[in-house]
Amino acid sequence: MGKIEDEFDKEVKDLKEYIALATVDAENYQKTNLLLVKHLTKDEKIPGVYVTLNKPFEIMKKEFEKTGINTKLIIFIDAVTKTSGGKIEKTKNCLFIGNPENLSDISLAMDQAVRALPGDGRFLFFDSLSTLLMYNRVETVARFIHFLAGKMRVWKVRGIIVSLKKTDKELIEQLSQFCDVVIDLAGDKK
Repeated sequence: MGKIEDEFDKEVKDLKEYIALATVDAENYQKTNLLLVKHLTKDEKIPGVYVTLNKPFEIMKKEFEKTGINTKLIIFIDAVTKTSGGKIEKTKNCLFIGNPENLSDISLAMDQAVRALPGDGRFLFFDSLSTLLMYNRVETVARFIHFLAGKMRVWKVRGIIVSLKKTDKELIEQLSQFCDVVIDLAGDKK
């Protein structure tokens, strides 16, 4: 395991089910997401849901596979392809929704995807809080994450919500109330 996975494990090691808010820097954003998902699927051997708000499903699937992530263990929720006018082909491991502004559609898709996963050990990876803020007001995002945290507890999943470290500090502090742990994965600056 690498530094990021070690730091993540250290923070959640005593928690069976958890909601973690992970803050990362922009330059390592994608790499960090990939490492965390690989850790969950390969090291912990659990299936999960990956909500992508930044890149279309096809691109994410290729990046996951290139990183050695078994995409058969993941149901994707894509809130990018329809918005950007991309081609949508029906697939069994991706739910395409309108856009990151439609929080109701995101919520319904997550519920459907989580319930479709087998077994008890499951994760929900939400990428990205920062993108939600481009489409929604801060108060709306805070209410949605509060709602999402409650749903994650009902679903009994390991929840990971990722945000850029530079996201509104007040919002991060507010959201930390709903999470079991806030993990700074931004790394040390020189």
